[in-house]
Order: sequence, then structure tokens, then C-alpha cells
Amino acid sequence: MRPPRVHLVHGPTPIMHLPVLDQLIGAEVWVKRDDATAGAESGNKIRKLEFLLADAMAREARMVVTCGGLQSNHARATALACARLGMRSTLLLRVPDPARARAAPLELAGNVLLDRLAGAEIVFISPDEYRERGAMLEQARADAEYRGLPAYVVPEGGSNGLGSLGYVEAMREVRQQLDLGLAAGPRFDVVAHACGSGGTAAGVGLGAARYDVAREAWAFAVCDDSAYFKKTIARIAIEARGHDPSLPEVAFVEPGSGESVAPDRAARIIVDDRAKGPAYAVMSDEQKRFLVRVARATGLVLDPVYTGKALFGVAQAVARGEIRAGARVLFLHTGGLPGLLAQGDELRALLDR
Repeated sequence: MRPPRVHLVHGPTPIMHLPVLDQLIGAEVWVKRDDATAGAESGNKIRKLEFLLADAMAREARMVVTCGGLQSNHARATALACARLGMRSTLLLRVPDPARARAAPLELAGNVLLDRLAGAEIVFISPDEYRERGAMLEQARADAEYRGLPAYVVPEGGSNGLGSLGYVEAMREVRQQLDLGLAAGPRFDVVAHACGSGGTAAGVGLGAARYDVAREAWAFAVCDDSAYFKKTIARIAIEARGHDPSLPEVAFVEPGSGESVAPDRAARIIVDDRAKGPAYAVMSDEQKRFLVRVARATGLVLDPVYTGKALFGVAQAVARGEIRAGARVLFLHTGGLPGLLAQGDELRALLDR
């Protein structure tokens, strides 16, 4: 029996095909518009929160504690969803210098503005503290309960086995759309998306195999490396199968590998860390040019942290021959618009050309 779920997603989200995008990428690219899962809280995180916040409500939590970078899409989605459901939220946000951030007026831009509109309590933590985020989250939970607020911890990115079921369900949704003829063909060759904490990757891989959506799932890392994410995704997949034993095993494969390298019915997952750019939330000049080119050619707005890097990674994989030219690719647009709006100065030089 599946865990409880609270319905937050405005779905099914559409799948669209733009021939101009095919020309830019070199493949037949269909875009699953999960940037349209809701209003201001939209993006991929809200699918995970359907399961996580249902669990929090079942446990009678009044406060939800989570973490992320200063412009975290996940933290913003959590804050807004909690406000919608009548719960409070505390966000542990990573900044280079917490003391300096606390002393200065909070810059109300992008996701941070939405966090504050939702009434979230923001706690700045350092990169060193963030490496111990599990302990920091537990301490924040204990502090809330000391104040008389039963609290629930949502991990970074909503990425655990329970949260990953949101993207198993998303792949079920895609299967239904394929069966209705909303995206020509019986299935895709590849389903591709950005990977920042591993939960979406686990759910997509498991769901794509379970519902025969695509032959393989490509997760484009935007931080850390492929070895880190393979361990993380494997752990999350094990947790997910604890909630739903019908889900398949996971097989990590290398780009261009044949069918024989993975067991039958296994979730074939490729983790590609070659498009993550100079650093988390920092794009190379080539990636910035790509982001602007896509927007001007298609009207599709990507963000510089996740989707811009991931679609760039798809184009590079096609150019290398690792994704076959002309292959049918389902690209998950996971949102991130508020983060883009906080980085206008990073793109200024390109916008006047």
C-alpha cells in the first residue's frame, strides 16, 4: 500500500515539442513542463512534497524544517506549501558568511523574497555547518519541539525514499500521456533531467523502468560528482522500494552502453557530471550563451542552476554520440525561475547582443 499523499501538483503537467529545439540539440526533444506543477511553489520539489508533507501531517507536525542554498528552489517550495497547509517552516540556508548575512538587511530577491512572503523563519548556516546538515536539521527540529511545536524534518531537496515516490508517480503520469497519444510514439529513448540531491533521479529512474517510459534515465549532476550521486541514488532507491516493493532494481550504466549491461527490467540510470560548470549555481560562458540562445529561439526559459546545465548536457551528449542523433528525448523542466530572476547581472553582458 502506497504512503499517504496530499495533492499539491496542478497536473498532469503538459508535454510539449518544439522543432526549433530539436535543431539546437540534435535530437527529438519533448519537454515535460514540471515548471508548471503549481504557482509560485512550482517545480519538481512539489511532487516530492506531496508525500513528505502528507507524512508530516499524519504525524501532526506544526513545523517543517528543511535546508538548501540561499536561493534554494526546494526551500521556497517547502515554505509556500507549508503555508498552504497551515504549517510553519524553518529554512537553514547556506551562505559564505552567516554572521555578515545576519548583520545586513536581507536581500529580498528571487526565492528569498518568496520564502519571506510565506512567513518562513530563515536561519543562515556556513558551508562547514552545511556539511553536517543532517545534525543541523535535527537540532532545529529539537529546538522547535522545545518551543512546543511538533516538527518534521524534510531532507535536502526532499531527497529520500518517500520523496522520490513523487517522481515515480510523475513517470506514471507520462505513461498515461503516451498512451493517450499526447507525445507521439510508445516510449522515449531517454528521459533527462538535472540532479542536485538525487531524489528526482531515483524516482525518475525507477518510474521510467516501472512504467516503460524510456530505455534509460540521464541525471545531469549540477554539483558533486557521478560517484557521489550513484551512492546517493542507490540508497534512495532502496528506501523507495521499502515503500513500494514492486519497484525495480537500479543499474548504473555508462553512456552508450548496450542493453546487455543491465538486468532485464532494471532501472538503467546514467549519471553525467560533465555539464555541472565551474561550481554549483555558476555557469560557464558557453552555458550562459546556450541558455540565452534557447530562450530567444524557443521562448523556453531555463535557469542557471539546474535546467540550463542539464539541457546543455543533453546537447553535449548528442554531440559526443552518447545520445543518438535524432533520439527521442524527454527533458524534465524542473523549474527554477525565481533563482534565474536573482541572477540577472550574471547574464547582462549577453542580453545586449
